[in-house]
Amino acid sequence: MKFIELTLKNHTILHGFDARNREVTEEVEVEEASKKIVAVKRILSISEKYILIKYAYDRVIYWEYMEDYETIKKMLVS
Repeated sequence: MKFIELTLKNHTILHGFDARNREVTEEVEVEEASKKIVAVKRILSISEKYILIKYAYDRVIYWEYMEDYETIKKMLVS
């Protein structure tokens, strides 16, 4: 399994959906970014500001990342 190291900060956890099919989310704000090792196979998508990562119990998390978008693209290609 391939891993990459990212510096991640604030994030939104998608816990699932309610009875009316509305997203149940939790906003998490932290004071400082921290480095995390992420399994590449868990990455669902990347935008210029967020990386969407699959987690346990069918949750997904939208993380703010500190690296440059092009840098992450290069990490994933190599």
